[in-house]
Amino acid sequence: MALVPYDENVLPALSKLHQNSAEFNLANHRIRLSQDWNRLGVAAVVWDAAVVLCMFLEMGNIDLKGKSVIELGAGTGLVGIVAALLGANVTITDRETALEFLSANVRENIPPSQQGAVRVSELTWGENLELYPPGSYELVLGADIVYLEDTFPALLKTLEHLSSENTVVVLSCRIRYDRDERFLMELRQKFSVEEVHYDSQRDIHIYRAVKITTKTEL
Repeated sequence: MALVPYDENVLPALSKLHQNSAEFNLANHRIRLSQDWNRLGVAAVVWDAAVVLCMFLEMGNIDLKGKSVIELGAGTGLVGIVAALLGANVTITDRETALEFLSANVRENIPPSQQGAVRVSELTWGENLELYPPGSYELVLGADIVYLEDTFPALLKTLEHLSSENTVVVLSCRIRYDRDERFLMELRQKFSVEEVHYDSQRDIHIYRAVKITTKTEL
């Protein structure tokens, strides 16, 4: 979500993220994504959490065909692109600053026959949520969007708004700090949360969350 420039000299181990493109074989397609760390920071590179989530989807753990899906904090768009290639109708979102970059990756990697199943849209968490019908998505996806504590309240508000009791939220993340665990604790106040996959090689957790139905909603 946040467009944070990083100093390349500070993080030499992440030098691959400064490459101007990344390629993947996923969903029976060769996907080539542009990256632009220097201009857009963390929003414009592919993180392990996105790759692991795509592999999880590719394995058929979730039926995507014809499903209404929204991706939050999409960055390069990899997760939303793979979901679309697997048959979903996808709204791929990020902040306004990243949309031109994100749209270019979508156009480059979605076949013309499937372009109509994908929409790129601006969504800043917690803001203008009325533009997105509440509870209208069957699946909400997020990869490595749990990392800035200041954004947690807005992210939780957005997840709650987008979800009905029938919506499945799938979050892929690396648990780096105590604050990440606190986010999961806060999420459990409104959602039933379970860990459904762990990639030990990349240290990535995938969580499935479903909104808890309150008595007033029954």
